[in-house]
Amino acid sequence: MSAPIKAMILAAGRGERMRPLTDATPKPLLSVRGQPLIEWHAQALVRGGFTELVINTAWLGEQIAGHFERQPRLDKLNAAASQGGLDAQGQAGPLSIAYSHEGVDFGGALETAGGIARALPLLGEVFWVLAGDVFVPGFAFSQAAVSRFIDSGKLAHLWLVPNPAHNPNGDFGLGENGLALNLPPDDNTPRYTYSTIGLYRRALFDALPFGNPNGLAAPLAPLLRAAMDRQQISAELYNGAWTDVGTPARLAELNQNP
Repeated sequence: MSAPIKAMILAAGRGERMRPLTDATPKPLLSVRGQPLIEWHAQALVRGGFTELVINTAWLGEQIAGHFERQPRLDKLNAAASQGGLDAQGQAGPLSIAYSHEGVDFGGALETAGGIARALPLLGEVFWVLAGDVFVPGFAFSQAAVSRFIDSGKLAHLWLVPNPAHNPNGDFGLGENGLALNLPPDDNTPRYTYSTIGLYRRALFDALPFGNPNGLAAPLAPLLRAAMDRQQISAELYNGAWTDVGTPARLAELNQNP
């Protein structure tokens, strides 16, 4: 594909389990090891050459936009872009951020699939998606992964992780052929946890109105599971450091153990 591959960072959630920390600060702006969670993602993406970002917002969304509008932040990220990988045209361009302000448009977040569908006019045919509230400092967003995904013809490629203590039963299985599996409840095949990082095709969201003009709130899991049943979702296991920063205790643990 000739167009630059964009990346969507999901940042619209309320962060109820993180209260009171999120009463005045959106969860993606909570600091881990000296910088906001969302900035770890932005830096990793631009290092891989992915400099066109889309961020959805709802709760305290103006703070997220304001964070990236500060010139020192932009200078830092643009420097990382100039020193990082190349985009689809072999160029490392300046950082560009577009926003899908669900809170402004509809009064609240649209859940994961609803939020992605709303942002589709800002994205391309293939794009990265990742949640703004996970900490995965060693993950490499690579052009090679994008190329493999495009060649595969699949609707999505997911990175799974070993199950954390708070999700011991996992989410999806992983077949020897690299397919993600929607396993029935009584199946003893090992399951893994979805890291929230994935490559997606626009076609996965064809069941929702393009651009989600009416603000339909829709979860992502049913779309993924239905596509898994059609063998249209691939996956791989990521064994690097990964944390779902879902509680104040997990955040404190990360900051106590750099």
